[in-house]
Amino acid sequence: MDPKAFVAGMSALGAGMAMIAGLGPGIGEGYAAGQACSAIGRQPEAQGDITRTMILGIAMAESTGIYALVIALILLFANPFVSQF
Repeated sequence: MDPKAFVAGMSALGAGMAMIAGLGPGIGEGYAAGQACSAIGRQPEAQGDITRTMILGIAMAESTGIYALVIALILLFANPFVSQF
């Protein structure tokens, strides 16, 4: 078995597993937006505070999805392990 082919295959597998981590932020952002809408429905006068907190939480949740994308792209296109074999 060619070591470069093995490393490339495992990198593709690792990139795919890293992108599975993109599901979590999507689910979390949807849940946060739903809960924010529910809270605004109960207390319309607190809309500004609720919206600001929701946007901050969604931004933090999205950062984990972006980190997973960066790891996947590094594994696919800038893999540091390919040059060792």
